[in-house]
Parts: sequence; structure tokens; C-alpha cells
Amino acid sequence: MANLSPNLKGAALGLLGFAIFATNDIVVKVLGQTYAPVQTLFFIVLFGFPVALVMLVSDPTEASLRPRHPLWVGLRVFGYLVNSICGFYAFAVLPLTEVYSLLFTGPLMITLLAVPVLGERLGIQRLGAVLAGFAGVLVVLRPGGDMALSLGHLAAFGAAFGGSLAAVSGRKVGEDERSAVLLLYPMLAAFVLSGIALPTVYQPVPLDHLMLFALVAALNFAASLTVIAAFRAGEAAVVSPMNYSQILWATAFGALLFGEHPDPATLMGSAIIIASGLYIVIRERIGKRSVARPVLTTLSRLPIAPATLRSMGLRKRAAKRPGNNKP
Repeated sequence: MANLSPNLKGAALGLLGFAIFATNDIVVKVLGQTYAPVQTLFFIVLFGFPVALVMLVSDPTEASLRPRHPLWVGLRVFGYLVNSICGFYAFAVLPLTEVYSLLFTGPLMITLLAVPVLGERLGIQRLGAVLAGFAGVLVVLRPGGDMALSLGHLAAFGAAFGGSLAAVSGRKVGEDERSAVLLLYPMLAAFVLSGIALPTVYQPVPLDHLMLFALVAALNFAASLTVIAAFRAGEAAVVSPMNYSQILWATAFGALLFGEHPDPATLMGSAIIIASGLYIVIRERIGKRSVARPVLTTLSRLPIAPATLRSMGLRKRAAKRPGNNKP
């Protein structure tokens, strides 16, 4: 990639990073056929702690791990818990393309949440894009048609909302809170709460499945680092749309591994949702109208906080810009 322009390099790394995320979701779906979301959450967080420990040790900042804004950190924790539990369940029970279609409403939800949380103004064009995106959801779900709205669909919406709430809450206090706080608290809460509930759903875990749980943690971390590198290399308006490439992987993986074949309505609805999300990302980037724009690059579906890793990567990149003296 040495000969590529910065934006082409960023786009290529973004495609790679989101391909790894899609592969990660395949393993999550496989595990979801056997284990309840609570047990999946417990073991993935358990294997994520070594990664968090390495990050904490390498953080040179001398400061307390006590949050400066407990309410917002608490909302971030709540968002990650909802995002993780709902996401694991949705991947276990729904076709991959349907899950991704509904998860892609995240940028639309962020646009709405940014109004009360970040003081954003919702102009007519942004509102139109949001309404168009949710119209795409109706095309996917086809209310009154041959597809019944299931608990899995509600869980996918819950995952999108939880990830959006976590992203916006993190953006709200990202300049004041240590990255270690934003990383550690969701993991600790997920580990403790899932550990308390674990005896009610526990299934014995053979060695090969234990290795799959570890693989999810490793893939999640590798994907996060790759996406960080992508945002360091290229502009957010170029890298962010690469997120939607996951629908292609979902279609391919779903057909090859699970015998899933999305119908035209699902593909059409997905295209509408993606187009509305792309419009919001690109318009805000070009017009520089929104302080919430960086939030659109921080969505995650897993509790090891790749969103924190991505925001750290963006923050480091911003700190290196000339004239930027913020710590």
C-alpha cells in the first residue's frame, strides 16, 4: 500500500477492517446457535481483558480511573450492554443481511440522538435523510407482508440504538474522560452483570468453542486496529462508507455458510438505508455542519470497545495536526 494515495490507502484498510468485523460476526452467529447471549458476552469479555490490560499498561497518562462524568459514562455502559446482548441475539436468530440492514440504522439514530445530547440542529435535509432511511426499514420488514416482525428484529433495532447511545455518550465526554475509562467501564459492567446471570443459562463449553470465543476477541481487536489505521490514513468521509461493505460479506457468508438468500425487498431496503446513511456522513463531512460527525465512525457491536479504540485513533491523528495543542 506504500504507493497508494492517503485516501485510497484509508479506503483499502477500511475495507479490510470491516471485512474482519464481518468475519467476527460469523463466529458470533455460530456460537449463538449453542449459547445464550449472556454467556457469549461473558466469555468474549473474559478474553478481551488481556487486550484491555495491554492498553492500560501502555497508557502513559497519570490520572485516576474514576470517571469525571459518571452519568454519561453510565449511559455509555448501558448502551454497550444493550448493543451487545441484543446484537448477539439478533445474529443468532436472523439472516445476516437482515441484521446488518437494521444495524445500519445506527447513523440515523445518532443523527437524532445528537439533537438532545450534543445540541445539534436537525435541518430539513438531515431529517429527510433520516425519514428515508427508516422508510428503507419498512421495505426490509414489509409490515403486513409475508415477513412477521420478530423478537430478533426488535433485538437488531435495540443493538443499533444501544451502539448509537454509547457512541453519542462517548462523544459527549470524549475530551474530558480518559480513553481507559471509556474502555474499562463497559467491560467491567458487562463482565460482572453477565457473570451474575450466567448460572441461569450456562452451557458447558468444550475446548473448540472456547477457542472460538478467544477468536472473536482477537478478530474484534484486529479489526479495530485496522479501522484505526484506516482513519489515520484517509479522510473520514472516505473511510466511513466502507462500513457498508459488510452487507456484501453478509450476503456472501450467509449464502455459503448458512444457506441464506436475501429477497429483493431486503436488498432494496438495505440500499435505501445505506444511501441515507451515506448522505448524512458525506454531507456533514463536506459541509462541516455537525460536531457529531466524528461519532458516525465510532459504532460498535461488541463489548471490547472497539469504538473507544477507533476514537483513540482519531484523537491521536487530530493531535498531530499542525496547530492542534490539545492534550
